[in-house]
Amino acid sequence: MTGDVAVLGAGMHPWGKWGRSFVEYGTVAARAALTDAGIDWRQVQSVVGADTVRCGYPGYVAGATFAQALGWQGARVTSVYAACASGAQAINTARSQILAGMADVVLVVGADSAPKGFFAPAGGDRPDDPDWVRFRVLGATNPAYFGLYARRRIALYGDSPEDFALVKVKNAAAGALNPNARYRKTVSAEDVAASAVVADPLRLLDICATSDGAAALVLSGMDFARRHGVSDPVRIRAVSTVTPTYPKTVLDLPDIATDSAAAVDPLPHTFRACIARAAYEEAGIGPEDLSLAEVYDLSTALELEWYEDIGLCGTGEGAKLVREGATALGGRIPVNVSGGLASFGEAVPAQAIAQVCELTWQLRGAAGDRQVPGARTGMTANQGLFGHGSAVVAVR
Repeated sequence: MTGDVAVLGAGMHPWGKWGRSFVEYGTVAARAALTDAGIDWRQVQSVVGADTVRCGYPGYVAGATFAQALGWQGARVTSVYAACASGAQAINTARSQILAGMADVVLVVGADSAPKGFFAPAGGDRPDDPDWVRFRVLGATNPAYFGLYARRRIALYGDSPEDFALVKVKNAAAGALNPNARYRKTVSAEDVAASAVVADPLRLLDICATSDGAAALVLSGMDFARRHGVSDPVRIRAVSTVTPTYPKTVLDLPDIATDSAAAVDPLPHTFRACIARAAYEEAGIGPEDLSLAEVYDLSTALELEWYEDIGLCGTGEGAKLVREGATALGGRIPVNVSGGLASFGEAVPAQAIAQVCELTWQLRGAAGDRQVPGARTGMTANQGLFGHGSAVVAVR
């Protein structure tokens, strides 16, 4: 049995602030993916929904919620929550079901109706919840953490706010070409510099928004794909969902402390780097094999860290890549050619699925004006709260 699973269909509901139910968005994305796959809903044997925890009870049972919205037809359902990595965990759950012989065709859906402003923890007193504690004890919102990451890069590597702005300029140019993006307007470095300071040194245009949106995939076994008439589909070859390893010597969301390294030496690689390394190992490739990557640009400075974490350059060299144009469309290794979160904003359960949608269109050669010529191998990477992270490798 091969470890590959086929991506038969990909679909999205455009990102924005639409003021409607996440169920509506997810249903639109699911139907688009089914149409793209040429699959009738009744052929789907399993539905895996990435949960949203801000939209009431239906959000906690997303698998069944979407199955009901599409019309009960007997499919098994699974609901998955892993913060910002929920979509990739849902993909991995679907892949596992296919490789285990439990289902031939699985629909994966993630959707959200996000609140305005930055994300805050759910209500109530939970002193054992590090996310709740960092808000109550430090008042440390997500943008505050992004600002700390940016300050660290300035102190250690000599990065500058001008370097961070180049990331936004690059991603906005790509997002302007993407009909599913929320923000489809190019910006200049001067526009970034003129936007309001949110968490020094980061400005408003350095930080992603919160958004509504949805994404969906139809996955199948390779045998089913061939029977369905698809001889050379995009294939998911690896999914990494590893957790951190003690000791952690750098602050990481949402924790407000590091671990002591007095008794155990830290690993030579950070948590995010370990996520990527596990995916490379499973896929049998290295960063030199990538045609493109989609990474989790919560802020412009964090995108530079991902360049280093997924092995596109050495530690501290991320800014050099963006200055050289290596990660822009037409560059040596384009990153976030979808426009990234800079152009989409966060719709938490959907975004890791949306990253794989972009890889699918790119590897098919169907990405239009933002197409990476000759794309054959791509990686996604993101990180969620509480030790959740993910990387997906797709090939063709």
